[in-house]
Amino acid sequence: MKYIGIWLDKDKAHVVTLMKEHEKMTTIESNMEHFHPSGGSGTRFKGGPQDVVQDSKYLEKEKQQHKVYFRSIAPYLKGAHELAIFGPAQTGMRFAKHLERYNYMLFSKLKGVEKADSMTENQIKALVKNYFGIHNEI
Repeated sequence: MKYIGIWLDKDKAHVVTLMKEHEKMTTIESNMEHFHPSGGSGTRFKGGPQDVVQDSKYLEKEKQQHKVYFRSIAPYLKGAHELAIFGPAQTGMRFAKHLERYNYMLFSKLKGVEKADSMTENQIKALVKNYFGIHNEI
């Protein structure tokens, strides 16, 4: 059986593949831009217009970048019998929704989405093994 666990955030994804006598970790960079608002108009008076940044264009751009990032991860998940997603913030849930919408076959193999803070590569491997209940037999 092939078990795959993914730890991902906005910057990168670590894909851990566990098979019978084989363990592999692949890192995928997201190449997403980080938003730093600037500009807008303001006033020094209380109750006046606030700094307004036109972020609708940024949000749409971020949405498209997420789609490209998630599509770059999907090929690494082929052949999975079971799949788990880990990571901080909302990126894991967004990826699960992306799979549900664009790759239902992989989504049907998804066993769970869990929050997990930043970890070392060895901690990520251990997390995936523990999640699937695999202890050194692979």
